[in-house]
Amino acid sequence: MAGGNAIRGSRVGAGPMGEAERGESAPRRLVSFYCSNGHETRPSFAEEAGLVVPETWDCPRCGLPAGQDADNPPAAPKVEPYKTHLAYVKERRSDEDGAAILDEALESLRGRGLIQ
Repeated sequence: MAGGNAIRGSRVGAGPMGEAERGESAPRRLVSFYCSNGHETRPSFAEEAGLVVPETWDCPRCGLPAGQDADNPPAAPKVEPYKTHLAYVKERRSDEDGAAILDEALESLRGRGLIQ
């Protein structure tokens, strides 16, 4: 069992601290943001900081973007499925282009004697 002069259940900075010790808090302004799932988020912004309020805010409940207009919240971002490198190549090249490139590469290898 530990003995000595340890103060149990406490840490540096713990204890009753009020406005007198910390100073006055800056005046705050609550701004409501609404997501397309109907959630309301109300972050606070300091009045003295120039009050730069962003147009959108990420909803902490569902992660969708939220805007200040409750009747017209921002739409959810479009999520595109994962594409492989081959899928991107097929978007840029036609089958004829692919066949021509393959023939050119095979001729180059045959010219160097690496394949027959």
